[in-house]
Amino acid sequence: MNINNLYQLLNDLITLDPTQRIVVSVIPMLLAITVHEAAHGYVAKYFGDNTAHDLGRISFNPLRHIDPVGTVLIPSLTMYFGGIFFGWAKPVPVNFNRLRQPKKDMLWVSAAGPAANLLMATLWALGLKFSFAIPEPMLRPFALMCVSGILTNSVLMILNLIPIPPLDGGRIAISLLPYKLALKYAQLERYGFIILIILLFTHILDKIMWPFVMLMIQAIANIFF
Repeated sequence: MNINNLYQLLNDLITLDPTQRIVVSVIPMLLAITVHEAAHGYVAKYFGDNTAHDLGRISFNPLRHIDPVGTVLIPSLTMYFGGIFFGWAKPVPVNFNRLRQPKKDMLWVSAAGPAANLLMATLWALGLKFSFAIPEPMLRPFALMCVSGILTNSVLMILNLIPIPPLDGGRIAISLLPYKLALKYAQLERYGFIILIILLFTHILDKIMWPFVMLMIQAIANIFF
């Protein structure tokens, strides 16, 4: 497996018919969203907030994180009709006031999700690198699943780093801003989801994210292939 194979598989994935693309992407998508949310819970617990733990949300069981609209309907529609992959799970509850240093620790709790996506993208890349060990009949489906894992986690990482609350990037920004400015910026959260939906369906989100997604995939390709 070399860098040219990776980009060919990426092109093959994007040009699959919608049903085939959804089939090879289901497992990577569920893992990407589930591990992302569980990571928030684990790090919140480490910094003193047991809310997610007490509610049983620190789990790698996808059923505990699936949101019928955000995890099933919206991702399926975005894959079916094209455009940037978009989706979400039920947010892991975090009580930032219970963190030992709420404003400072918010950064690490928020960054845990994108960091988990980065880790999973690298693991899918390793799976693709050693896919030659897979029996021939299963090689192409497995390779396409690995590429989907790289793409899905890259997209979710970049998406969540956009500095719009309630995305992780927005909370990271709140953590880093001076206190008074952070309070004002946090008020944007009530409009954040509406802003994202408008950006998604006007395809502005695609134009913002794709250069960064491709930059991340290029970095992964340079490291592993």
